[in-house]
Amino acid sequence: MQISDVLSLDCTKSAVQCTSKKRALEMISEIVACHTGQDATELFECMLSREKMGSTGIGNGIAIPHARMTSSDHAIAVLLQCEQPIEFGAIDNRPVDLLFALLVPDAQCKEHLKTLSCMAEKLNNKGTLKQLRSAQSDQELYSIIVNG
Repeated sequence: MQISDVLSLDCTKSAVQCTSKKRALEMISEIVACHTGQDATELFECMLSREKMGSTGIGNGIAIPHARMTSSDHAIAVLLQCEQPIEFGAIDNRPVDLLFALLVPDAQCKEHLKTLSCMAEKLNNKGTLKQLRSAQSDQELYSIIVNG
């Protein structure tokens, strides 16, 4: 599966003003709700529940929040580039400034583990990270993550 299969330009946001992990998850939920017709509060609760099991902050200023959706038939991703890094409880205790969220239908969880793995690998590339952090627009951010 390609990242462009789950991530669209209008789910890619650069220079987001965000002050907390909770607010970042709320923003992601609102974006997903607009595209799926799902309830933003319900999506937020799903992601919050997942975070309570352990932070999805994977280190190096990156978080990959993810959750299951009950009433959708396709996965959707959101990419946020925060203007200022936020505290996220990451495994290396560093604040997070790049979030790649993936919300998946209950029935498709196994297939999307590959997508998460692919994204983690991409975000592990120092060159790609540098480009993502210096992107000046949603379009630039989207192009880097999809093509880079």
